[in-house]
Amino acid sequence: MKKIGIVTTSRADYGLYLPIIKKIKSSKSLKLQLYVSGMHLMPEYGHTADFIRKDGFAIESEINLKIKDTPLSIAKAMGEGTKRFAEAFEESQPDILLILGDRFEMHCAAVAAIPFGIPIAHIHGGELTYGAFDEYFRHSLTKLSQVHFAATEQYANRIKQMGENPAKVFVTGAPGIDNILNMTWLSQEDLAKKFKIDFAKPILLTTFHPVTMESENTLSHIENLLNALSEFDECAIVFTHPNMDTNSRIIAGAIKKFVNDHAHAVMVENFGQLGYLSMLNEASVMVGNSSSGIIEAASFKLPVINIGKRQEGRQRGKNVIDVGYAAEDIKAGIKRALSDNFINSLADLVNPYGDGRAAERIAGNLEKMELKKFKVKEFFDQ
Repeated sequence: MKKIGIVTTSRADYGLYLPIIKKIKSSKSLKLQLYVSGMHLMPEYGHTADFIRKDGFAIESEINLKIKDTPLSIAKAMGEGTKRFAEAFEESQPDILLILGDRFEMHCAAVAAIPFGIPIAHIHGGELTYGAFDEYFRHSLTKLSQVHFAATEQYANRIKQMGENPAKVFVTGAPGIDNILNMTWLSQEDLAKKFKIDFAKPILLTTFHPVTMESENTLSHIENLLNALSEFDECAIVFTHPNMDTNSRIIAGAIKKFVNDHAHAVMVENFGQLGYLSMLNEASVMVGNSSSGIIEAASFKLPVINIGKRQEGRQRGKNVIDVGYAAEDIKAGIKRALSDNFINSLADLVNPYGDGRAAERIAGNLEKMELKKFKVKEFFDQ
């Protein structure tokens, strides 16, 4: 059987991988090897590696990195991560390594795989996020990879523009859309009981991460957002925990204080994939700068207030209202998103990120690939 190594670093990418993992697990010609690292192994983020095991998937190797939200700590973790992934691959080499997105932990794994001659397949390449230094890692991962599973035609064309062989660039759609079309959502009653959410009010689901290219402004970014949200007493405000990025503790600390001071607000440390998507299904508006607002929210026809530059450059549906960091801009955006006119304008919205068959396409291509042909990677001139 062909051994497919998958690197997962957080609850976010694990949820996107999940339909692919299930396809690989059920395949007669593919064997799953999970390499778990990053936030999965950090108690402050819920030690979500436990959820992977509860889902019934064995973990091939845990790559534990002690990361704090400072540039020095992240840079050191990149060096340590490369070393530890190399040690993991020395023990159990996959036939091909499947990586997703743009996290620095993914980059560690890809760099470590190169000396072992392990070919790499990359999901979600060709995208742009000018506000995050993840932008650099994503394009670097493209050049380290031999196979590319792009979410849209535009992104596939950008990958080809970077000198990648068109025969190895596949437009699959975003695997996160597969989850949306194949899950049974938690009810409002279940969500209210499990996460203490008041559904008697409109829900502002708020997910805000550090803008790592502007990390010196993190405090003002979160203060402006919270000042804007404080004007919406008529809504229930549901926060998720920020990613482990530079200055994430500033955001988490400010949110916790806001929640303590506002009875209509709650912070959820870890929704899990089903819980989070169920909230997208139930929310009135999503507020913040998460990729889920750009990619998954359109499938729910959910209005999204996208703040600042973190997601600048990505394709988006007409459900997304882009605003700046100022509190007044954010407030105006939320009021527009709650209006009947805007909500009604989304009736015919089609998600640009695919039809929910990405996992089928990715697993199918992995089954058919002759990996011996991928040992030497050539630059493809347009």
